[in-house]
Amino acid sequence: MKQTSKNVSPFSNEARNAYVIEHITDALLKLLKDKPVGDISISELCDLAGIGRASFYRNFESKEDILRSYINKIFKEWTDESYQKENLPLNELLGLMFAHFEKHRDFYTLLNERNLVFLLKDVIIELCGPKPEHSRLEAYAKAYIAYTLYGWIEVWFQRGMKESAEEIAGMFKEQGL
Repeated sequence: MKQTSKNVSPFSNEARNAYVIEHITDALLKLLKDKPVGDISISELCDLAGIGRASFYRNFESKEDILRSYINKIFKEWTDESYQKENLPLNELLGLMFAHFEKHRDFYTLLNERNLVFLLKDVIIELCGPKPEHSRLEAYAKAYIAYTLYGWIEVWFQRGMKESAEEIAGMFKEQGL
């Protein structure tokens, strides 16, 4: 078929991909409210999102990848905010992180309810974990910090996020972390 202005999308590839990502993310979050991720089919997800399966596979390898992408997107808000505030003590920096979790409480509660909190581990490791260029001592120290932080986050979610971000920051300070 010859391409004309009537049969060619006015969206750029980037705009089409953004549209697909937004709609498929919204659809997955809606479906997760009713059932576990393993019970959601790709067809069901694509139908609700109003996109084709090819669009799903062009952007993601799995349903969990949709969530990872969304986590990275909303976590970028926190990293952008924290980088603007130079030389913050660790407990204040972590207070900002936990305030981020509070801001997105519904999403993180849903992750916890569906046993998907483990998806945060990669973000935490990337953020403050060991890197190949680190010395042996620095790599182990960074691993300790990253996995300790992930453990605190996981326990906080499991406890229903009862403590405020300020209380969590205070507990980090009390622990000498």
